[in-house]
Amino acid sequence: MNYIPNIITCLNLLFGCIASVTSLESGNYKKASIFIILACFCDFLDGLFASLLRVKSKLGVELDSLADIVSFGFAPSCFVYTFLKSISNSIIIPYFAFLLVIFSALRLARFNIDMVRNNTFFCGLPVPSSALFWIGFVTFFNSCYYNCISIVILTILLVFIFCFLMISSLHMISFKFKNLKWRDNFYSYALIIISVIFYVLCLILGISPLGISLIIIIYIILSVIKNIKTF
Repeated sequence: MNYIPNIITCLNLLFGCIASVTSLESGNYKKASIFIILACFCDFLDGLFASLLRVKSKLGVELDSLADIVSFGFAPSCFVYTFLKSISNSIIIPYFAFLLVIFSALRLARFNIDMVRNNTFFCGLPVPSSALFWIGFVTFFNSCYYNCISIVILTILLVFIFCFLMISSLHMISFKFKNLKWRDNFYSYALIIISVIFYVLCLILGISPLGISLIIIIYIILSVIKNIKTF
């Protein structure tokens, strides 16, 4: 029973590897996205089972971070690299994508040495959130008509923004509820409600991949608002 959380974490790592290979070899972003979403599900489950079984360990913490670097750092970088390579004639520009895995590693390293603050909120954008944004962004723009130059510029700009957000001191909303009161969890409930509404609208409009990215944008905006209100 004690090994269950680590087994789930290893599944997270496996799904991240499959997502990376799929996006690099075939450019099948929809298929690769499924594996990153499965990795996110495993990332949630390993922590849940560790709490339920009361088997938290230093090994589990380190293994979780190593798996996350692949699934939510390297895999999204592969998405962006392949996407930029397909719409840009530059040899150098696609490699900007790998800034995401570098800053994901920095984010996770800081998380491991600052777990006290991360118990009540996330300090900086969590790497799974960044990964979800990129799978939605790349999948959407890969399947529609666009001006290549403007999308290349937008993608590079967003890479820099998300790298900054991951290592920033911005207090991001956490879903670690102490109770179920609306007043104490206003921003968390607001995020859930607004996200559901936006995603349903995107489903109706047939742009569901973009809906995933919009949810992450909403998450960032609400977190910024909460920071301003708290300050």
